[in-house]
Amino acid sequence: MKLFRQYLCLILLLLASCQLFAKDMSKKSQVDVKEILWGHVKDSYDWHITDIGSGKHKTSLVVHLPIIVRTTTGWHVFSSSEFSEAERPNEDRVGPYNLVIKNSNDAANPNKIVEKVGKSEVRPWDFSITKTVCILFINAIILLLVILIPARWCKKHKMDDPAPKGFTGLIHMFVQNIYEEVIVACMGKEAKKYASWLLTCFFFIFVSNLMGIVPFPPGGGNLTGNITCTFFLGVTTFLITNFTGSKEYWKEIFWPDVPTWLKVPVPLMPFIELFGIFTKPLALIVRLFANMLAGHAIALAFAAIIFIMFGIANNAIVNWLAGSGMSVVSVAMSVFMMLLELLVSYIQALVFTMLSAVFISLAHVKPHHHES
Repeated sequence: MKLFRQYLCLILLLLASCQLFAKDMSKKSQVDVKEILWGHVKDSYDWHITDIGSGKHKTSLVVHLPIIVRTTTGWHVFSSSEFSEAERPNEDRVGPYNLVIKNSNDAANPNKIVEKVGKSEVRPWDFSITKTVCILFINAIILLLVILIPARWCKKHKMDDPAPKGFTGLIHMFVQNIYEEVIVACMGKEAKKYASWLLTCFFFIFVSNLMGIVPFPPGGGNLTGNITCTFFLGVTTFLITNFTGSKEYWKEIFWPDVPTWLKVPVPLMPFIELFGIFTKPLALIVRLFANMLAGHAIALAFAAIIFIMFGIANNAIVNWLAGSGMSVVSVAMSVFMMLLELLVSYIQALVFTMLSAVFISLAHVKPHHHES
C-alpha cells in the first residue's frame, strides 16, 4: 500500500510538471512534433541533453563530440562545438575548414558534413564520433562489465562449487538459459561453435534495447532503432551462414531436389533459393530496426500530445481542460508503453538470436532423402 501511494504521488508530480511545462511551451511557440520525434531517433554530431531556462536565458546542455574528417586539404580533428548553432530548423551549421553540417531537409546529405569547394559540395571521409557511435561504445562497455564480472567468478571456481548468488548468479542463469533453451535447441551439436556470436547478439541487443528506454544519459539512445547497427548484425549472420555452409546446403540452392523442368532450361527454383539467401538477413535487419524505432516513436508521440493539447485553441480554459485531460491519458499510455518496451526489448533480442541460430543450423543440416 505504501508503494502504491508513492507511485501515485510520482504520477501526480509528473502530471503537474508536464502541465506547467506544456503551458509555457504553448505560449511561446507551436510544438514541432516531427522535430521531437526525429530529434530523438536520428544521429547527430553532438548529444543534446536538455535545455535549462527559457527565452533569452535558455541554456542548452550539450555534449560536444569529436569531428574526424578527411577533406581535400587533409585530415582535421576538432570539436563539434566549432560549428555554429542553427537559429532556424532549416538552417545549415557552418564550421571551420569550409565544412558545413547540412540541415535535415537537405535531400542529398541530411544532417551530414559537407565541404564547400567553390560552388559545389563534396562529402569528405567522415570518421566522426557521432551520438550513435558514442552510445555504441557506452553499451559495449556496459556489456563487457555485465559479462566479464560473472566470467571472473567462473574462472576462480570449479564446476561442483555452489551456484553463485546476486548479480553473478542472475547473469549465470541468463546465459545458461539462452544457451540451452535457444542455441542448443536450434543447433544441437553445432551449438558450441557458434555460441559466442549468438550470445553476443542476444546480450548486445538486449542491453542496447534497455539503454534506449532509460530517459537520461548515458541512456536514451536509439541504437537498435538505427538501420546501420541492425544492418551490421544481420550481415554478419549472413556471412557466417553462407561461408560456413556445407556442400549439401549449396547443392540445395543451385540444384534443389525438385522436378528437372523447374531447374532447366529456366532456373526457376535455383533463382528462388538464391533469392531466399538474401531475404533471411533482410528479415532480421528490418524486424529489429522497425520494432525498436516504432516503440520509441509511439512513446514520444504520447508525450508530444500533452504539448499539442495545451495549445489547441486560443481560449486558456479550453487549453487547460484539454491539456489536463490528455495529460492523464498520455502519462498512463506512456507508462504502459515503457512497460511494453521492456518486454519487447527481451523478445526482439530473443527472436534475432533464435532466427540467427536457425539460419546457421539450416546451412549445416544434411537433407533427408526419402526412398520411394
